[in-house]
Formats: sequence, C-alpha cells, structure tokens
Amino acid sequence: MIIGVPKEIKNQEFRVGLTPAGVLSLVAQGHQVFVQSQAGLGSGFSDEQYVQTGAQILHDAASVYSQSQMIVKVKEPLAQEFPLIQPGQILFTYFHFAASKELTQAMLDSKAICIAYETVELEDRSLPLLIPMSEVAGRMSVQVGAYFLGKAQGGKGKMLGGVPGVKPANVLILGGGVVGTQAAKMAAGLGANVTILDTNLSRLRYLEDVLPANVSTKFSTQLAIQEEIVQADLIIGAVLLPGAKAPHLIRREDLKRMSPGTVLVDVAVDQGGCMETCRPTTHEDPVYEIDGILHYCVANMPGAVPQTSTLALTQATLPYIHLIAKEGWSAACSANQALAKGLTIYEGKLQSPGLAVLFNL
Repeated sequence: MIIGVPKEIKNQEFRVGLTPAGVLSLVAQGHQVFVQSQAGLGSGFSDEQYVQTGAQILHDAASVYSQSQMIVKVKEPLAQEFPLIQPGQILFTYFHFAASKELTQAMLDSKAICIAYETVELEDRSLPLLIPMSEVAGRMSVQVGAYFLGKAQGGKGKMLGGVPGVKPANVLILGGGVVGTQAAKMAAGLGANVTILDTNLSRLRYLEDVLPANVSTKFSTQLAIQEEIVQADLIIGAVLLPGAKAPHLIRREDLKRMSPGTVLVDVAVDQGGCMETCRPTTHEDPVYEIDGILHYCVANMPGAVPQTSTLALTQATLPYIHLIAKEGWSAACSANQALAKGLTIYEGKLQSPGLAVLFNL
C-alpha cells in the first residue's frame, strides 16, 4: 500500500504521524511511504532521516494526498485539507468528530474511509491509541495548571506543593481514567492535596490502593462537584465518553462559587469540553478569563512536547497501520474488532449512533 504522511497544519501542532523508525518498518514489509517535506522537523526528525529509512519526500500536501491510498496523521483534517481528500482514501488519525459537525459532514461528503484513533477499543474497553496521548495530556495538565496558578499569569499565586508551615494547593480532578490518573500522580508528586471524582466505584477502589496518601477519592455526583469546587485551586477536566460529546460537569453559574484566580484545565476540550465555559484555545494563546477564573483549553496539548508524543503515538498506532496496509481497511476491520470500532465513516456512511444522535444525521 502507498501511505502518505502530510505535515500537520493545526496551530502550534509539531507532532507527525510516523517516526522514521515507523517508516522503516513499513518499507521493510514492501509498502511505499510518502512524507511531506519538513513534516517531522517539529518532532526532531529531518527529511534526511526519513529518506535514510526508505521514505520518499514530497514537497506539498496536495502531492501526498493525491498519491497515497492511506493518510496517516495526528490531528483531524482542517478545512483547507478537505478538498485534498479523495473518495475511498483511508484516513487514520485523531478525528474527535463529536466536537465538530462541519468536520463530520465534510468527511461524509468526501466518501473517504475515516478510522479514528480515539475510538479504537479493546475488549477490556481500553483505548490503546488514545492512552499514550492521554498520558501526556494528563501529566501536562498539572504542569500548565501549576504555571498558571502563578500570580503573574493571572492565578492565585499559590504553589502546588506549598512549603513547610504553608498548606499545599488543592487539586480537583474530574474523572479517574488515564488522564485523571496521570494528573493525580503528577499533582501528588508535587505535594498537592488531590481529590479524584469518578462514577466508577471499582476504579475509585483501585486508585485508592495505588495512589499516594495525599490523593483521596470521592464518588462523583453533581452535589459532590459543587462541594469540591469551592475549595479547589486547580480543577482538571478529565472526562471521556468514547466517540461522544463530553458532559458539562461544571456550568457557567458554578464559576461564581470558585475563588478568583482558580485555574481550570479542560483536557476534554477535544470532545467539546466537560466545562460549559470551555472553548478551544491554542498553545500560542492558551488561556482566557471568565468571572475571575482562568481557563486553559488547548485542544492539542501533547503538541507542546512533540518528540515525546510522536514516539509514544507511533509505537501504539504502527501495528494497526501494518494491518490496514497489508489487508486493506475492510478486511482489517473484519479481522480486528478493536480497529472496527474506530471505523466511523466509510464511503459516505456514518457508523456512529452517538454522532447520528448528536448531529441529527
């Protein structure tokens, strides 16, 4: 199969769909790989490295799309890329369709095959292609939250871990999945008082066992959220409903119950955000203030650490890329039920009941 890797064009997105090692693995199996010039520079990979591992460099995105049977990306196609997508072409990337009806409709109109990383799901309900980036985003959420708590950045002027004689900050994490767990590890390691809310009691029991003593768990209800936000200094939204829009757990009126300078980091922004006042921001302009509350809602957080992110992502996606390239999308999805769950749109047909309801399609 001919596989194309275009350069990402989302604002401040420096990741790339395949590492040179990934290219080498595919070429060794007889596949051809086209990489757009400078696609890997942001992640520390030069065109020369791709050439040395067997890729052919093409100078523009149009050439990559026009000559490739499968496109491997990191982020969803943007409007300027829509005309480049061909009927029957396989697109394998993070789509996060629930955040955009425009994207969903454009992919339906394109008649392409859209397989979304974020909804590939194993039998145990884990999401193998979302986990690596969730790990990065979870850890980053605490780093950026701690930074924006600084007074110079508009926060309360609190240090997460405090110092002897001064209490540490309170961190509230909504969701005990991969993002929430990684955020809790980082926040606890910095010495903060951490509370995780989740509706899964089994998960809460597990987290209670494995996380340090400065992390407490609590069953998530609307009342519990209302109680916790009053004393929280940093709130991290880490809720995911695979393939569907995230629920709004914090509403506009709730901001008035928080103390000025509280920082909200909504990692669920890719799926619409779990805070009503969330709107996507960029690494270039990451925060905004509403009612004295600082919002950090960058839609591609792992893009800030592209070398780590690209290496982690490729090692997770590569087995599935090999399967699709060898068998074709239809046979690959028939043979692998996890991959089949990622198949969201094919040849103008929508496969997701959740999206159909959300967008009335």
